[in-house]
This record gives sequence, C-alpha cells and structure tokens, in this order.
Amino acid sequence: MAAIVRLLSCNSSLLNSLHQTQFLFKKNTKRVLSVAADSSLSSDFIITSRFGINPRNRPLQFKIQATITETEQPKWWEKNAGPNMIDIHSTQEFLNTLSEAGDKLVIVEFYGTWCASCRALFPKLCKTAQEHPEILFLKVNFDENKPMCKNLNVKVLPYFHFYRGADGQLESFSCSLAKFQKIKDAIQTHNTDRCSIGPNKGVGDVNLETVSASKNKQAESPSS
Repeated sequence: MAAIVRLLSCNSSLLNSLHQTQFLFKKNTKRVLSVAADSSLSSDFIITSRFGINPRNRPLQFKIQATITETEQPKWWEKNAGPNMIDIHSTQEFLNTLSEAGDKLVIVEFYGTWCASCRALFPKLCKTAQEHPEILFLKVNFDENKPMCKNLNVKVLPYFHFYRGADGQLESFSCSLAKFQKIKDAIQTHNTDRCSIGPNKGVGDVNLETVSASKNKQAESPSS
C-alpha cells in the first residue's frame, strides 16, 4: 500500500528542525515517521516506516510532496558586500562616485548575474575589499548598464578598471578566479600614498568635465 500526503502549508525552518512527525490514520492509530527535510523551494520527501495495519509488516513508502516558502535570500552578488563596495545603477552615478572618491584608489568590477566566472571570483573580491577598507570597490551590473559598458569597451566578464584622482584610469583587464593575483598585483602597484593636483580625469570617452558642462547648458537653456 502506498500513500501520497500533500503538505499545504509549511516553512523551511520547521522542516529543517523536524526529525520525527506523527501522522494520524484511521482508527486513531499513530505511527512515528522519520522525515528527511531539505531547504529547497520544492522537494519530495520519501518516508519509510512499518505499520501494524499492514498484515505482512512490509515497509510502507510514503511520498510527501511539499512546497516550501522561504524568505528571500540575498543574491550571490549581494552577499558579503562590505561598506566599501557600492552598486552602480547609472552612468551619472558612476561618474559622480568617481568624482567624489578624491585620491582613493577605485576598483570597478563589471559583472553579469548569469556569469559563472563572476560568481566564482566574487567571494575573493569581497575578502579583498575587507582587507583594504581604504579602497573603493564599484560593482557595475553589465545588463543594467549596457550603454556605459559599451562606451567603456567592456567586452568580456568579469572585467576590471582601476581609477585614481587626477591620474584617471590607471589600467584595465579581464580577470578570472585562477588569475586573481593580477588584481592583487595591481593593488600593490597603485595603492600608494600620494596627493593629486588638479581635477579628476575623464573616464574613457566620457569626460567628467564634459558632463558638467552639458548639465550647466541644460540648466541655462530654459531661461535663454
């Protein structure tokens, strides 16, 4: 005899802590079943036990189909992101953040949420950010900022840009987890004590001064 039991409402914390569950059958006969639970959103649970109602005392197998509702977990690109790791959502935000960084070394990571190499590298990047609180790390989602990424000639992911004050862009390169030493070497080269003289330089083909001039013209045009 086989039976299918559907759990209409349940949560993952309950299932994860559940080791034994009692089910009530006909004639108020109670039997203790061992439940193996996992934390996936939709899971099948196979339970094997013995019941006196089976004349041959054969193992009875019950299949429980459960739908588990979990609280939303952080995405992989959001986990372990420290206070010096900033998400960039627009070209203007990117330019403003670089302009406000002053003489700080700024490392920009261009990534894709679907990029396996980006995902593999990210935990090590987070650890590096924790080790260097003096460095500003900007995270640019490629799919959210395609025009800017195209303008900055980003053609492979993950991709990194290094910026610093009046020096502007210092270098750029693609990097995988296996070649993470490239990032460490670049940090050692560019993260030295210095003071910039003059304004921040442009970012590729997008120049900060040009953007400021364009904004000023737009502000003056209604009155003219």
